[in-house]
Amino acid sequence: MSTRSVARSGGPGTQSLLPALSRRSFLAAGAALAAGLAGCGRTAASTSPGPLRVGAIPDQDPEVLQRLYGTVADAISAALDLEVEYTPVTDYAAAVSLFRTGDLDLVWFGGLTGVQARLQTPGAEPIAQRDIDQAFTSVFVVNAGTGLAPSDDLTALSPLRFTYGSETSTSGRLMPAWFLREAGVDPQGFPGGPGFAGSHDATLALVASGSYQAGVLNSQVWRSRSEQGAVDPAVVRYAESPPYHDYHWLLGPQAAERTGVPDLADRLRDFLTGLPAGSPVLELFGAGAFVPARASDYDRIEEIGRDLGLVS
Repeated sequence: MSTRSVARSGGPGTQSLLPALSRRSFLAAGAALAAGLAGCGRTAASTSPGPLRVGAIPDQDPEVLQRLYGTVADAISAALDLEVEYTPVTDYAAAVSLFRTGDLDLVWFGGLTGVQARLQTPGAEPIAQRDIDQAFTSVFVVNAGTGLAPSDDLTALSPLRFTYGSETSTSGRLMPAWFLREAGVDPQGFPGGPGFAGSHDATLALVASGSYQAGVLNSQVWRSRSEQGAVDPAVVRYAESPPYHDYHWLLGPQAAERTGVPDLADRLRDFLTGLPAGSPVLELFGAGAFVPARASDYDRIEEIGRDLGLVS
């Protein structure tokens, strides 16, 4: 697993090609050297705080994620004067597992994976969500070859080859499955069984190619790719779901002690919710602002996850 160490770079959005060395880690290294020369008998490993290890569920193309979370890591490092590492993960389950074992301190989870991670990691604390996560939606798409025009009737999807995103995606599986069932469609009963593309971008590609006749992805990715002109004309927006709470930052219970920042949760929350409109971080997240998040925001997600057998 590769790790991108990020400290104080030239500014949000820049990609450093040099080994990352923050002001904090530079000073810590100097202090360790001085202590060694003085013969104090203590090592840097026993006295220096560790970096803040940031991760995220891999819901989009890796290049998009690297730019997004590289910028986030740079911004947090500069604001908190803290060494920060962004570690890409291979799938949603890996993000939950690495958070549980303490290998990741601060993770951008979807609603379902955040619930899973919090239940498996006592003391984990929701920090913030975007304004758009307070009423997030999913978009059902179809291949133009189906002849289906946009509609609110989800039952028309039942005879089609259908793909979700990741198996534990809130917007790409959990909530769409719930809304399909509410409409009278068996969420597992598509011809040949449903597919699992793995990410929202992959869902678009599979529906465009005709490998699947229909699928579902989060509305933010749909709108972003549409505005970029990156959606294949073969993909037609069919329907949009009702709103629900989704993505949020979750902080591990040992992060403050390990990084040497006792008030880390408060400082992170203040930083994220205090970002000015138009900041590079907000633009990359497609949000107008971050707002405080509470565990109770995701009670409905947990209830539906248990009902569908995705939370135990």
